[in-house]
Amino acid sequence: MRTASDTLHILGNGDSMGVPRVYCDCAVCSEARLTGRNRRLRSAAYLDTEAGGLWIDIGPDWAEQMETLGRRSMPAALLTHAHYDHMAGLPEWADCCRWTCEKGVLYAPREVLALVRDRYPWLESHLLYREADDGVRFGDWTIRTRKVCHGKNGYSYAYRFDKPDFAFVYCPDAINLSAEEKDFMLGLDVLVLGTSYYREEFAFHTRSVYDMTEALDLAKELEPKRLYFTHMSHGVDVREAYPLPAYVRLTERGMRIPLDRAADQ
Repeated sequence: MRTASDTLHILGNGDSMGVPRVYCDCAVCSEARLTGRNRRLRSAAYLDTEAGGLWIDIGPDWAEQMETLGRRSMPAALLTHAHYDHMAGLPEWADCCRWTCEKGVLYAPREVLALVRDRYPWLESHLLYREADDGVRFGDWTIRTRKVCHGKNGYSYAYRFDKPDFAFVYCPDAINLSAEEKDFMLGLDVLVLGTSYYREEFAFHTRSVYDMTEALDLAKELEPKRLYFTHMSHGVDVREAYPLPAYVRLTERGMRIPLDRAADQ
């Protein structure tokens, strides 16, 4: 009998403002307030393994996401970049660590940790910072990071997870990737990629994240076996039948992505 695989839980799949927008009565935001399929917390994920759990990003919806998981403590997390929608939950995590007397471990690239220290100088009383530039080992996974273009918003980092029989990348904020950045994403079983719209109308140089049409062109180069879109705005309606290939899916809150090749069969 096949043992249960490691799993990536999608805890949030929204862009920086989430869905619904408080000011908006569009069809997507209205549906999000009613049945909630389009309700999107800020982007975050949880890697569930036999070695324990590892968060990816700790945004402003962290407490609600913890309640969804039914957890009262969080031992470790990765941070992709120091933007509000990816790091605003850090003070709440530190407070949790203070009350449980269990220091959490925050992995991030050196320059990201420097920004965290600048914005939240008191957190190191309760969190241990570990530089991820040279890689991280977590259970069976070797985790590497690569700086990627985040368009007008500067830069972010993508994380690549490898073990002998599987590889995936989590990259919620990127656009206009260079050849070197694309090389980091070759040979993947799963790619989780941020796409705020199906087709975004704003000028390319003003933007910070791929749209789905551009991401599909990127996927033709990278050839992941499975592709999941996250970091979606209220310009995306999960009830729509977007013309996407069979290997592509829109994420939804609570989705569990199995991290083994049997899922491709």
